[in-house]
Amino acid sequence: MSISFVRVDDRMIHGQTVTRWSLEYPCDGLIAVNDAAANNTVLKAAYKGASDKKTFVWTMEHFKEKCQKVLESDTRYFLITKNPVDMAKILVDQGFKPSDVKTVIIGPCNDRPGATKLGNNQSITQEEAEALEKIMQAGYEVEFALVKEEAIGNWKKFRGQFGFN
Repeated sequence: MSISFVRVDDRMIHGQTVTRWSLEYPCDGLIAVNDAAANNTVLKAAYKGASDKKTFVWTMEHFKEKCQKVLESDTRYFLITKNPVDMAKILVDQGFKPSDVKTVIIGPCNDRPGATKLGNNQSITQEEAEALEKIMQAGYEVEFALVKEEAIGNWKKFRGQFGFN
């Protein structure tokens, strides 16, 4: 088992992600994929310091180079991106298939101009909705949950608001 949990979280790595979700999905390390964070030494250091787990902050290109090693690893990792568009690039466009993961959890997505509010601190844009639709069409369940107990529902519940039937 290499990837035990897949999450989209605009804060990427923070205590809640690691502490709470690792009770449900055991992990030994974290892989955050975000070009801006990976290319910023201050941000990279902050994310690496946010957890006591082995943490990698990689660009999309670096993940593409390392993804086969990740799949073959005995280490259990959380795979995290900052937004649904990046996750769709990994799971759909690159064809990365974490064998034991069938659900993508959508965590905090800040309210911003042009975004539709689905729940508390969970708002997505049309572009992000299109990415979630691609992820669902690729065979994944897409669940909106800051934490498991406060899940607001599956993508199927919200997709009509963005023009998908």
